[in-house]
Formats: sequence, structure tokens, C-alpha cells
Amino acid sequence: MPANHARNVALTPELDGFIDELVASGDYANASEVLRAGLRALKERREIALIGSRIDVALEQLDRGEGVTGDPRKVLGSVLEAARTGDAS
Repeated sequence: MPANHARNVALTPELDGFIDELVASGDYANASEVLRAGLRALKERREIALIGSRIDVALEQLDRGEGVTGDPRKVLGSVLEAARTGDAS
């Protein structure tokens, strides 16, 4: 994969050694692959945290009796659409 944007980063000796270990193990072809995988994992963790906070809000709403009633298929459809668009209304 060609680099679109090159960046220089300063790493601790421990992190530099860890990258070398991962490349030497054959799990990754080079340091760039390691860093991209790490950034993807951070992005996923952030997205999971966002989903968790949305679930917390929904549970609090249910505890207050603010649940949605109606045809379960329509309710689920609107919930899934809101999750896709990020609209929590």
C-alpha cells in the first residue's frame, strides 16, 4: 500500500522494540503495518465506547419509563436507522 501521508513519530525504546518483535514474528511485514493496525484498533475501541454510551443513555431512558411502544418491527427499524445515522432523538 503506497503511503498517502508520511509522518514522523517519536517512539519510546519499548514501543520501538515491540514493533520490531511484531515484524520479526512475521505477523506484520513492516512497521507501517503495525502502526496502521494499532490505529485501527484504537478507532474500533473508540466506536465501541460510543456505542456503549448510547446504550447507557437508552437504559437510563427505559428506567425513567421513556421506552418506545408499538409494532416491534417498526420500533426496531427506527432504532437501527437512528444507530446508522447517529440520530438519538
